[in-house]
Amino acid sequence: GGWLLLQNCHLGLEFLSELMDTITTIESVSEDFRTWITTEAHPEFPINLLQSSIKFTDEPPQGMKAGLKRTYSAVTQDLLEVSKMPQWKPLLYAVAFLHSTVQERRKFGPLGWNIPYEFNQADFTASVQFIQNHLNGVDIKHGVNWSCVRYMLGEVQYGGRVTDDFDKALLNTYARVWFGEHMFSEKFCFYKGYVIPKGKTVEDYLQYIEQLPVIDTPEVFGLHPNADITYQTNLANETLSTIVSIQPKDSSSGGGETREAVVQRLADEMLEKLPPDYNPHEVKAQLQKMGAIQPMNIFLRQEIDRMQHVISRVRTTLTDLKLAIDGTIIMSEELQDALDNMYDARIPKLWFRISWESTTLGFWFTELLERNQQFSSWLQDGRPNQFWMTGFFNPQGFLTAMRQETTRMNLAKGWALDSVVLHNEVTKMMKEDVAGPPPADIGGVYIYGLYLEGAGWDRRNSKLIDSPPKVLFTSLPVVHVYA
Repeated sequence: GGWLLLQNCHLGLEFLSELMDTITTIESVSEDFRTWITTEAHPEFPINLLQSSIKFTDEPPQGMKAGLKRTYSAVTQDLLEVSKMPQWKPLLYAVAFLHSTVQERRKFGPLGWNIPYEFNQADFTASVQFIQNHLNGVDIKHGVNWSCVRYMLGEVQYGGRVTDDFDKALLNTYARVWFGEHMFSEKFCFYKGYVIPKGKTVEDYLQYIEQLPVIDTPEVFGLHPNADITYQTNLANETLSTIVSIQPKDSSSGGGETREAVVQRLADEMLEKLPPDYNPHEVKAQLQKMGAIQPMNIFLRQEIDRMQHVISRVRTTLTDLKLAIDGTIIMSEELQDALDNMYDARIPKLWFRISWESTTLGFWFTELLERNQQFSSWLQDGRPNQFWMTGFFNPQGFLTAMRQETTRMNLAKGWALDSVVLHNEVTKMMKEDVAGPPPADIGGVYIYGLYLEGAGWDRRNSKLIDSPPKVLFTSLPVVHVYA
C-alpha cells in the first residue's frame, strides 16, 4: 500500500520497460499502491507506459496576477516581519513583481528576451535574502545604497544568468526604473493600475493581488501592445502544427482523394512550374562577358550555384516521390517525410536544409520562382537597377561585394577595404519608381524588400515612428546602400 517515487526517469529509459513488465505481471497489488514517475519530455520514453499513466505537468503560472499569487502564497508572516525597516515590505513586493515580469516576458519569444533564460524560484529567494541582509546592515542616516541594490539585482541575482548585452541592458533598466527612493512615493506605479500595496499581513497582499486583471497588456512588461499579436499568432501556429502532426497518416480518407493522389497532383504542378537547370557553360560565358572577376559577378556565380542545388534537389525529390507513389521504387524515409510535409503544406526537411525560412510550402515555392527570376534576369540582361535584398542566400556577401567594388573604384584616392564602411539612406521611392542605378559619383546599390518589425516609417520626414496599432510589419521604401 506504499507509494513509490522514481525521479528523472529520462536518464534511465531502459529500466522503464522492466518497470512496465513488473507492474503488469504482478498478481496481487494493493489498491492503495501508486508509482510516481518524474521525467523530462523524451522521444524514446516507452509509449505504452505513457498511455497507461495519469499525466501531470507543472508549468509556471500565466500572467502577473497568477505569478504574484504563487510567490506570495509561499511567503510566510515571519518573512514579512523579518525586518523593522519601513523599506522592507515594498522592496519584497517589488522583487516579486520583477520576478514575475522576467518570467512572463519569456512567452513573447525574442521580443521578450533574445535568449530564453530559465529564471526560477532560487533567483527570487536569493534576491530576497540579499535585500534582507542589505537592510539589516543599513545605517539609518545614509539610507539604502540604491546603486548597490540595482547592481545586485540587474547584474548578479537575475543578471548572472544573462549572456546577451541587450538582455542585460533591459534588466538594468528595470532595476533603475523600479528601484530607488521614488518607489516609496504615493505616485509610484509599475504601470497604470499596478502599484505597491500597503499591507501588514500576507493576507492583505493576497487580497490586493486578487483584484489585479487576469490578462495583462504587454505594456505592463514594457512591451508595445502589438507584442500580444505576435504571441497569439505564434501560439495559434504552434497549436495548429501540433494538431496537424498528430493526425493519422492513413492512405485513404473516406470517399475523398487519397493523400498520395493529392501529393502526386501537387508534384506534377510543381514540376511543370520548376525553372530549367542552369547550363554551367552558358553561365560561365555570360559572366566572362560581364567581367568574371568583378566582386558582384563572383557573388552572382555563388548565388546561382546554390540556386541550382535547390532546383536539382526539388526536381529529384518530386520525380522520385511520383515513382514511389506508383510503386516503381521503394518509399524511403526521406520521401515519406516529403509526402507527409507536402500533404500538410509544409516544406520537406530535405529542401528546408539547403534553402530559406517560409511559413508554408506555397509561399516557399513562389519565393523559389521569384529568387530564380532575379538571378536569371541579372545573368541575361546585366545588372539590375535595384536588388531584392531578401531574395539572396547570403545578403551579407552581397554587401561585402559592393564594398569591394567601391574600394576598387576609389583606389586612386588611397581607399582600403578595412576602412570602408556602409551607409544607408532610406529614399522616398518605392520599387516601381526606380528608373536607373544610383548616381555614379556615389555608387552603391538600391535595395528593396526590407520590413520593419515593431516600428513604423514616416515617409515624409524619413524617420522611424512608433508602430501603428495592430500593424506588425511595415514595408520600407527603397534603400540606397553605399560605401
